[in-house]
Amino acid sequence: MSEEQKQQDHRSRPYGENFRAFIAADWAERDFSGVRPLEAAQYAAPRRAALAEKFPGETLVVPAGGLKVRSNDTDYVFRPHSAFAHLTGLGADREPDAVLVIRAGEAGAEPEAIFYFRPMAARDSEEFFADSRYGEFWVGPRPVEEDIRRELGLDARHVDQLEADLETDAERLRVVPDADREMTELVRRVRGDAAGDAGQAARAQDDELAHACSLLRLVKDDWEADQLRAAVQATGRAFDAVIENLDEAVERGRGERWIEGVFGLHARHAGNGVGYDSIVASGDHANTLHWIRNTGDMKPGDLLLLDAGVEVDSLFTADVTRTLPINGTFTETQRKIYDAVYAAQEAGIAAVKPGNKFGDVHAAAIRVIAEHLHSWGLLPEGVSVEDSLKPEGQYHRRWMVHGTSHHLGIDVHDCALARREEYLGAELLPGMCLTVEPGLYFKADDLKVPEEFRGIGVRIEDDVLVTEDGCENLSGFMPRTADEVEAWMARLRG
Repeated sequence: MSEEQKQQDHRSRPYGENFRAFIAADWAERDFSGVRPLEAAQYAAPRRAALAEKFPGETLVVPAGGLKVRSNDTDYVFRPHSAFAHLTGLGADREPDAVLVIRAGEAGAEPEAIFYFRPMAARDSEEFFADSRYGEFWVGPRPVEEDIRRELGLDARHVDQLEADLETDAERLRVVPDADREMTELVRRVRGDAAGDAGQAARAQDDELAHACSLLRLVKDDWEADQLRAAVQATGRAFDAVIENLDEAVERGRGERWIEGVFGLHARHAGNGVGYDSIVASGDHANTLHWIRNTGDMKPGDLLLLDAGVEVDSLFTADVTRTLPINGTFTETQRKIYDAVYAAQEAGIAAVKPGNKFGDVHAAAIRVIAEHLHSWGLLPEGVSVEDSLKPEGQYHRRWMVHGTSHHLGIDVHDCALARREEYLGAELLPGMCLTVEPGLYFKADDLKVPEEFRGIGVRIEDDVLVTEDGCENLSGFMPRTADEVEAWMARLRG
């Protein structure tokens, strides 16, 4: 710590030599014998090889990212960049500032992978007792080089060595640019990127690496599928707990926050936490698609739309939505709308099979939505279902503005850098995991719908894995029909 930093540091810390000698003395030897190979690491190695094949002879830099300040000297809980987690096997809050470097040999050659990180400092160092971000006194013990070698099967080096090592590969470097701004700037400085348009080609190469990392996650291997199953199972248990707490949420007031907390408690206990900010939307809040304020009261007679998912320690996340009658029973109008959404979801799930296109899932579900809206007289006069489904029509989108599906994995919206033809226009393949989540949303101030519809929002969402001959609904064990939902709630509420 510099003298200037010491002047700005409000904590009372001794810096004398006698104290440093005292604090460093008489500690038991650290025992690292408990470090075992990480199960996820064996599945990461083939991914690195597949990525390296796309960039023969190049050096690929994949940062984990660094700690981010939440307020003053308090950081957010760390989450590594998804590409880094996927290619190393590390999840949870592991190793801020780490960098994976893959030296891809010529075509067919085994790539060299090196893990650069900040190892735990010795006990005679200032970091040990004085560094509140990294010091052992403050954040606990961290791994040393040998731990990483055992755990990940990778060559491990101090991150301070990274810049010098990159300079030897300066002419063949690529970096995942959105993972860590400082690391991206370092790579581009080492590479000697020109400013402005002259450096555009190099930046485009970086973007291509990020795209390849994203595309690598489109088809899940068996281990990844099992991680998703575990995330979904944990999510189901958290939904059970939510139902058990509905009455208390109503009584306490600000019940959306109570339900958010109940789900978050179970998510944090079962895994790394929630995979995204939970949408806990009661009444008309359900018609705000990304309602995450969760400040509303819960009222008997209203519906609760809960869109939430547990993220397990490997960072794979579920993404499930159920719409629940807060008092346990749908009204006639609520059930009418719910049944329409359920029928649309059934059509969407039936379209999830090899050979179909990703876009076919939405097409199947949205047709059912349009048919119901037409039968209810909500489409403009003279507009048929076919008219509405045409690109120049789309009148049904007033009440279902979003798409029906997205890929799911380490990111809740996984593979987001895939191009349109690789995503919407792509053929479904065994191992792909996607959501199927149609909805109908009738805002309280929507004068184009009957008064009894206003303020009702319904979405049903499941996580579906493409199989060799169809699909597996990973969250299908959670009740979906209106009758099943009412029975589910009655059972859990006694």
